[in-house]
Amino acid sequence: MIVVCVTMAHTKMELMTIGQLAQRAGVSTSTLRFYESRGLVHATRTSGNQRRYRRGELRRVAFIRTAQNVGLSLNEITEALATLPDGRIPNKADWTKLSSQWHERLSARIRELEQLRDELTNCIGCGCMSLSSCALNNTDDVLSRNGPGPRILLGD
Repeated sequence: MIVVCVTMAHTKMELMTIGQLAQRAGVSTSTLRFYESRGLVHATRTSGNQRRYRRGELRRVAFIRTAQNVGLSLNEITEALATLPDGRIPNKADWTKLSSQWHERLSARIRELEQLRDELTNCIGCGCMSLSSCALNNTDDVLSRNGPGPRILLGD
């Protein structure tokens, strides 16, 4: 069911309920509420205080989900969406511009995953799960100076 609302300018605009948007976007209603609390999506309210979303918010949710899949944090996504004039819905040109900025990040992620795949059976990457074999690659845990996590797989 699509809710039709007459605006002040007496034009018709299709609005979706939170359940409709969630179903169409493939996210939970709590995710949409969270996105709204972060300013990532926008809803209007009915006189009964129920959320109604413009159909274009579906594109914003798709943008957010794709950016998350690339590895961007919600803060980075918020910054990217803030570059759009008047908080409008991202269009193809916006996506092209923003996604080109993420190209190297995605390439680096692919390289890390390939290295993980290639080293997976030999090494946990110094986190460290096997001190007996890692002593060859990480004597006295010197990689710990470079920070937490799988230092070898991160390129240290």
